[in-house]
Amino acid sequence: MSTPEDPSSTLLGIDRRLALSLACGALLIAAWVGEGWLGLSHAWAVGLYVLSGVCGAAELVRATLGEIREGRYRADIDLLMLLAALGAAGLGEWVEGTFLLFLFSLANAAEHYAMGRATGAIRALGDLTPPTARLIFADGHDEVVPIAQVARGALVLIRPSERMPVDGVVRSGRSAVDQAPITGESVPVDKAPGDQVFAGTVNGDGALQVETTKAVGERTLDRIIQLVADAQAQKAHTEQLTARFERAFVPIVLVSATLLIVVPPLLGVWPWATSIYRGMALLVGASPCALALGTPAAILSGIAQAARRGVLVKGGAQLEALGMVNALAVDKTGTLTIGKPEVTDVVPIEGSRERLLAVAGAVERQSQHPLAEAIVRRADAEGAAALESGPLESVTARGVRAVIDGETVEIGSLRMWADLPGGVPSVVQEAVAALQAQARSTMVIRHGTRWLGVFGVADTARPAAAAALEALRRMGVKPIVMLTGDNEHVARQIGREVGIDDVQAHLLPEDKALAVEALRQRYGSVAMIGDGVNDAPALASANVGIAMGAAGTAAALEAADVALMSDDIAQVPFAIGLARQTRRIIVQNLVIALGVIGFLILVTTTGLMGIGPAVVLHEGSTLVVIANALRLLVYR
Repeated sequence: MSTPEDPSSTLLGIDRRLALSLACGALLIAAWVGEGWLGLSHAWAVGLYVLSGVCGAAELVRATLGEIREGRYRADIDLLMLLAALGAAGLGEWVEGTFLLFLFSLANAAEHYAMGRATGAIRALGDLTPPTARLIFADGHDEVVPIAQVARGALVLIRPSERMPVDGVVRSGRSAVDQAPITGESVPVDKAPGDQVFAGTVNGDGALQVETTKAVGERTLDRIIQLVADAQAQKAHTEQLTARFERAFVPIVLVSATLLIVVPPLLGVWPWATSIYRGMALLVGASPCALALGTPAAILSGIAQAARRGVLVKGGAQLEALGMVNALAVDKTGTLTIGKPEVTDVVPIEGSRERLLAVAGAVERQSQHPLAEAIVRRADAEGAAALESGPLESVTARGVRAVIDGETVEIGSLRMWADLPGGVPSVVQEAVAALQAQARSTMVIRHGTRWLGVFGVADTARPAAAAALEALRRMGVKPIVMLTGDNEHVARQIGREVGIDDVQAHLLPEDKALAVEALRQRYGSVAMIGDGVNDAPALASANVGIAMGAAGTAAALEAADVALMSDDIAQVPFAIGLARQTRRIIVQNLVIALGVIGFLILVTTTGLMGIGPAVVLHEGSTLVVIANALRLLVYR
């Protein structure tokens, strides 16, 4: 079907296509009722039928003339419909000819409405960002200005319950922010100074002052909208096949209808009127409207629904490929794990747990080392007492020292006390060995002569990782293989926690790419999940590369075929399930479309069905495949 350039234009406040189609139907009914029951003369009835046909064909003719002027016209479905309607009118079958144009124009209006639903899900993202922002000036006063005037580095005030107009970093204030429009996260995320926020998200109960990091056009939401628009313009493999089929099939139908009109009368099989009528019916029945629309409608709906749930799919081909994944390769750090160390074990030896946390927290609060930050977070989480600590002294490759209550506190690995007379007590060594056996990094704390205890620190598995991998396994995606540059002992520990089928450790980026290629040769279609930057070779080697946590990361958005806008691996089963459902709907639509075409060719050429019933069945099948595709917009 044609796609005129302005699907939203209106007549008398109604969509133009729908208005013309309704006018076509009203004139058709007036002519039919007037001639049949109200005594309207045949000439006047024919005039109304002609006006009805003009309304029904107006959009088709306008689009065709536009394509001719632009030099890109080719015989298509619209031509088949117009020829069938003209042929019926030429035979004096005014009711059937105008009825054909009425249903075809009505289906065309419904098609554009349905396609608008699919693409509108993405266009609606553009409405999430407010057109203005409350700018804070150097003298402290604030003023509402157009968003285009907000440059990088500007300070913006976001009041409670307002939408974020910019991407930026929180400079003051605390609040819980609903990030669902960008990342798909269902739970609001707490934001404090230093945290990143995105345009289009919704502020909670606290006021925030945000320093703008991206101007209009550079924001994460802007990039998402542009990338999804590009994705919807790309054709899937099945869509390309059906388009090629349509281009070849329409001329075949024209030739077949011509032969059906000419040959039987010349051979004395049918009279000319019968032959022409059946030829016109064949044009209707063999027109591949449903075939042409079934696949793109499903692809558009699938990409739109994925984006609404925080999964950015780069195009129809990528969506199809995602639905064909058999095996999965997964990076460890930042993908299966949180990506930063956390204190997993607190082992007091001399003294209480509270004293251990208070002393360690007071010393490490002066350090910016990731392990120190983990200890501080744990001390704060357990409400450890605040102690005064002297200046921090770093001991290279061993640990740190400071003074509390007049006694030296030492925190570090066992190497810290390699020269200690008498060595480290066996109870401390046993605690360290037990934690290291569980793939923990260890930090020992000594205050004066007392060995307060040991911390076990590790990059912990994401809470949702095990459930997500199990869901994928139930879907038939296996094996699930971890590819990591970390040591094998740590990798296997995480693998056991989350349910990995196989672990390959000590891998460089190029080794990961080779491992993915080996999986492809063995299992066919393989997806790789990574961070989109250091895993780029492996992502490129996979049939489908999936980048984690792509919100705000331009490299991840560009590197992968699929980008998860949040750091939530639970989105992967949703993405693969949606892709598989899209493929199922595409197959269903192809079966419906080809089945109806085959049936109509048979019954129209043999005279078992006339133009009227053929029109109803033909247009009905078109609406069925579009409605079937729109089911993806509510996929969960």
